[in-house]
Amino acid sequence: MAVDTVIQVRDMVKRFGEVEAVRGVSFEVHGGEVFGILGPNGAGKTTTLETIEGLLQPTSGRTEVLGMDVRQHPKEIKERIGVQLQASAYFEYLTLTEILKLFGSFYRRRLSPQQLLETVDLVDKANSTLGKLSGGQKQRFTLAASLVNDPELVILDEPTTGLDPQARRSIWEFIQEIHRQGRTIVLTTHYMEEAQTLCQRVAIMDAGVIVALDTPANLVRRLPVPYRIHVGSEGPLPLDELRGLEAVQELLEGQDGDCYLLVTDPTAALTALLAWARERSIHLEHLEVLSATLEDVFLELTGNELRE
Repeated sequence: MAVDTVIQVRDMVKRFGEVEAVRGVSFEVHGGEVFGILGPNGAGKTTTLETIEGLLQPTSGRTEVLGMDVRQHPKEIKERIGVQLQASAYFEYLTLTEILKLFGSFYRRRLSPQQLLETVDLVDKANSTLGKLSGGQKQRFTLAASLVNDPELVILDEPTTGLDPQARRSIWEFIQEIHRQGRTIVLTTHYMEEAQTLCQRVAIMDAGVIVALDTPANLVRRLPVPYRIHVGSEGPLPLDELRGLEAVQELLEGQDGDCYLLVTDPTAALTALLAWARERSIHLEHLEVLSATLEDVFLELTGNELRE
């Protein structure tokens, strides 16, 4: 395994009876990156993570974490990784500080509760119990708890599910701060914007297999039509003429006479569109170039919508 490879998964298969939840998955996670696994519920994301963490035994395949085989060195690996599960249970009557002290006592290496709570901006809640926290604060605390042993690798399973947009973006900021501290992060999500914002590389997973793996930008560039131009004018547009412009592959009608040009080369398409409008003295009230998203990539690869 290369020096900068933190996780190496080869041909992982995991069956539960007759159900094959993960079907021959292979990938690597590089040191210092934020690596995302994007997909709908039931795609196999959590099963993949729990196998990496040593919580599940694979049916077949090989997984190494921090240079160690997960089957042979589970204790050593758990000393050096931090994990935030989808659902966590804590002692109801202990304060946040007491919980973090208890968790820290399980490890040889640990961070102080004060330092952990500072990381997620919960110092003012140090003497509160978990039941007195909001949903976003609880998620921030579970993030702090995953760092109690000062891990080199942090694994986050759906870290923002169920949060409102403001709380979700707050969690994003804390994840970025943890990354800036030099840690490698692996996270699963079914939010496209989350993966596009946080991750250097993304594996798109569906029905137990990885259907694509690359940077978000490269995944979008692979699309046959990676851009669209939103066009609006004072009156109806001659759609047949717009369809014939350079680099335009398809046209979608919008509302109130607007339309979307699906294009391969936005520069060529814009040049042709502006020249066409000038020749016909057509005033364009709205002109916007939009890049495709990871959702577009997923739909292109699988034909399924991402499900929450």
